[in-house]
Amino acid sequence: MTDLKTTPLDALHRRLGARMVPFAGYAMPVQYAGIMAEHAQCRSKAALFDVSHMGQGVLEGEGAAAALERLTPADVVGLKPGRQRYALLTDGDGGILDDFMVANMGDRLFLVVNAACKDEDFAHIGAHLPSGVTLSVWTDRALIALQGPAAESVMARLGPAAVLLPFMGVAEVAIAGIRCLVSRSGYTGEDGFEISAPAAEAARLADTLLADPDVAPAGLGARDSLRLEAGLCLYGNDIDRTTSPVEAALTWTIGKRRRSEWNFPGAERIRHELENGTSRLRVGILPEGRAPARAHTVIHAADGTPIGEITSGGFGPTLSAPVAMGYVRRDLAADGTAIELSVRGKMLPARVAPTPFVPHRYKR
Repeated sequence: MTDLKTTPLDALHRRLGARMVPFAGYAMPVQYAGIMAEHAQCRSKAALFDVSHMGQGVLEGEGAAAALERLTPADVVGLKPGRQRYALLTDGDGGILDDFMVANMGDRLFLVVNAACKDEDFAHIGAHLPSGVTLSVWTDRALIALQGPAAESVMARLGPAAVLLPFMGVAEVAIAGIRCLVSRSGYTGEDGFEISAPAAEAARLADTLLADPDVAPAGLGARDSLRLEAGLCLYGNDIDRTTSPVEAALTWTIGKRRRSEWNFPGAERIRHELENGTSRLRVGILPEGRAPARAHTVIHAADGTPIGEITSGGFGPTLSAPVAMGYVRRDLAADGTAIELSVRGKMLPARVAPTPFVPHRYKR
């Protein structure tokens, strides 16, 4: 732990009694009161997550959106000011280098990338920029996520302008007098906000939010169980360079205009898969019984033939049942298909199921 980087909220985590673990090169809180309690807090009231380990950056200059489009299948040029979009960086083989968020702030693009990939992502983007377009990596910012049905009422008291944002809206907002960049988005399936703030103000901002009786801190453990119930991908588990957007059931990230231009990395493979299908697909999986199936669990057809592997799995506290995602043969990817999971030497019955497992409650 002594060799790990820390976020601007490290002292706050330790003051609150968080159990700290290594994650993506950082010391991060995995839980405070307990994963089940923090999960329930987010589903019923509001939970505060420190996601300052994520990478934040800004693209500026004439043609910045067009330059980024050369690296992603997303429609960035058509992204309207004050709006944010989920996107993928793809490689020449159609694999996924990372998933990220891009927001149009009018005179610049704001980017948020995954912690484990941020150095590689920013180097990759920076290496492909034309003259006149610059990338600035924000190393002096914190990122805090306020998630849950009470998030709106909390923000109404502390930063009322944020309440006017629709899902995937983004704006500069003052929260408790601190100038922040706020998006109405998150990684839990709940309504909520992601707040980028100056590192020097992060602890005061977090303390102010936590002073609200409807808010409690939550760690990586609850963040993972919440996103799994919401059917959201985790880079390095559910998507990576070996998976394409089509295999990963993320074809909705490919803009309509981009499907006529085909001028992004991996376009040849992705176009072929869109037109002809793939050999495998990412699906939701509901194991029967109470035993969770973890990542790398082998998936079998009803006749015992191996057909794929679990990529994310665990116990879904909201459902009080195990949930999972993984890749299976395309001919066995239909909802309701009976499958079997090899868990600790035993074959357990399961079925392919639609995601999300818990309905999203975004503010549309």
